[in-house]
Amino acid sequence: MTLMEEFTDAQLERYARHLVLPEIGEEGQERLMRASVLVIGAGGLGAPLLLYLAAAGIGRLGVVDDDEVDLSNLQRQVIHDTGAIGQAKVASAAARIAAVNPEVAVEVHRQRVTRANVARLIADYDLVADGSDNFATRYLVHDACYFARVPLVSAAIMRMDGQLATFKAHEGGENPCYRCVFGPQPAADPKQSCADVGVLASLPGVMGSLQATEVVKELLGIGESLSGRLLLYDAMGPTFRTIRTRRDPECVLCGKAPSIRSLQDADYGDGAPTCAA
Repeated sequence: MTLMEEFTDAQLERYARHLVLPEIGEEGQERLMRASVLVIGAGGLGAPLLLYLAAAGIGRLGVVDDDEVDLSNLQRQVIHDTGAIGQAKVASAAARIAAVNPEVAVEVHRQRVTRANVARLIADYDLVADGSDNFATRYLVHDACYFARVPLVSAAIMRMDGQLATFKAHEGGENPCYRCVFGPQPAADPKQSCADVGVLASLPGVMGSLQATEVVKELLGIGESLSGRLLLYDAMGPTFRTIRTRRDPECVLCGKAPSIRSLQDADYGDGAPTCAA
C-alpha cells in the first residue's frame, strides 16, 4: 500500500499543497503527522507558531504556559480572542488548535518551566520551540534540551526587533549552543519588559511564522538549518540580517572542559515572566 492510499480523503485535501511540494510530498507529510513538538509559551510567538504547526499537521503539540488570557494580550496574541479573557492560555490555545485541525493531539501543561520539571516536560517530544519571554527560562530550556539531546528552535522579540536561531550543539561538529552565542545569562532587568518598552502587534506574527518554518525544516531535514546562524529582523528597516555564529571551545556548557554538566550546576535565577510576549 502506498502512502497516498493510507491518507484519508480529507487528509489528501487538507494537506494537498504539501503533498505536491517535492521538499515534503507524501513521505514528508506522514513524518509531520507522526512528529511531536513542545512549544514553550502560548503568547505572542506561541500564537502563530502553534497555529501554523497545527495547520501543517504536526501530530502532537505540547503547550506550556501558566498564565491566563488578559485584554492586553489580544493586541498581538492572535490565538486568543476576547471571549477567552480570564481563561488559561493553554486551554484557549488548545481550543483554537482543535478548531484549526482536530486531528492534532494537544497536550496542555499549565505550569511555569522550572529546573524541577523541565526535563520531564521535554522528554517525550521530538523538538522544542521556545517562545518564552525571559532569559532565565530561555537558558534553562536550552540547557535542558542540550542534555536531553533534543533540537531547539528559539525566537525572541521586543519593540520592533526579532531574532531566531536553531540550537543542536548536542550533535557536535560546528553547531554552537545558546551559551556560545549569547554568553553568560544576563541579570533580569524589570525595565526591559514588553510592558515597559512595548512590542509591535505584528512582530510576533513575523517571527513566530519563521519559527514554525524552521521547526518543519528540522523535523523533515530539509533546507539549510539555522544552527550556526542567528537571524535578525528589524521591522523599521525593514531588514533581515543573518550572522554566522561559531562554537566556543571554552564554552561552559559544550566546550572542551565544561563546568555545567547538569542543570544543578547553573544558576537560572527567577524564571517568572517579564512580559506576555
